[in-house]
Amino acid sequence: MERSSPIPFNRASFVGEEWDYLETVRSSGEMAGNQALTKKVESLLEKALPGGTALLTTSCTSALEVIAMGLNLSSDDHFIVPSFTFVSSAAAFSRTGARPLFSDIRPDTLNIDERFLETLITPQTKAIVLTHYGGVGAEMEEIQRVATKYGIAVVEDNAHGLFGTYCEKPLGAIGTFAALSFHTTKNFTSGQGGAIIAREGADVEQLRNIRENGTNRAAFERNEVDHYTWVTQGTNALASELLAGVLLAQLENRERIQHRREQIWRRYETALAGWAKTNGVTLPYIPPHCVSSYHLFHLIMPTRESRNRFIAHMKNHTVTAPSHYVPLHDSPMGQRFGGRRGQCPVSEEYAARLVRLPLFFSLTDAQQDAVVDAVVSFHQFA
Repeated sequence: MERSSPIPFNRASFVGEEWDYLETVRSSGEMAGNQALTKKVESLLEKALPGGTALLTTSCTSALEVIAMGLNLSSDDHFIVPSFTFVSSAAAFSRTGARPLFSDIRPDTLNIDERFLETLITPQTKAIVLTHYGGVGAEMEEIQRVATKYGIAVVEDNAHGLFGTYCEKPLGAIGTFAALSFHTTKNFTSGQGGAIIAREGADVEQLRNIRENGTNRAAFERNEVDHYTWVTQGTNALASELLAGVLLAQLENRERIQHRREQIWRRYETALAGWAKTNGVTLPYIPPHCVSSYHLFHLIMPTRESRNRFIAHMKNHTVTAPSHYVPLHDSPMGQRFGGRRGQCPVSEEYAARLVRLPLFFSLTDAQQDAVVDAVVSFHQFA
């Protein structure tokens, strides 16, 4: 049955004291970053991801850019990145001049395929940049083993995975660095926003300087120097107190948000299992040693043609069900770095067949019922 009220793929929701924190910022007159609310957010993240230092940024992209500069990458260097990921995972590092080496993905979790890592490493490889797709952890034990063997950094692009775990370790608290996203599409949002998590051994002070236009302003604010000046290459990546206030309210309600997202995810899994089996559709997989963040619920359709028909079918039922990434190695920029069609066959195949269902905190049971009804009315072999 078709619906007249469209169901979006995503909708950001205020869930707690967002307006109160915004009023606190307004009344204090302190809108610039690195004030009280910023520090509260960073402290909360450090407790959730123990062993790391958190630095709030304007976006996940800016967090990755600061990390790339902190690694001192240059045009002589290489980094490994999955082809099936958001462009920032590669672009933030290639801005330094470093060359991406594109890896294929696992067909079960759609994460970087750790079996290929050693075949990609060159003497110039300085980092492995990985994504925890959909909030399910990549195989970090093997990735860390390879990275340690070759003395290279591991960067977790944890845009999807905050509060997920791998072997009981929090995603974002395993690699040398992690980047978080608080974009409007993420589990916790300030509209835009991100954070760096720097583990033990990282030069945190250098990251602070890079984040503040390459100046030692952080030392000045700690009264360690009597003025601040330009000390390194940098960028303006410090998030404002307004963003911090909205984000703090979201993170304080993390258990409620995560519980609701898991409810929605599990409900899809149960309701669609029979339909998926009948129609040759693959549902998401969570390995037993992982706890998902329940960031998204995707379907792998049998063919590109059936995926496209499915998207049109859902649109006719006023449900937004989009595809996802275009493989980076096959993009115009990826080809400039040596990418070529057929290089990452799993990425190419699954990118052509994947579709995502609506999943957001304020999605009601009635809306989800309508999504499920629309899905199960699609028959692949009709």
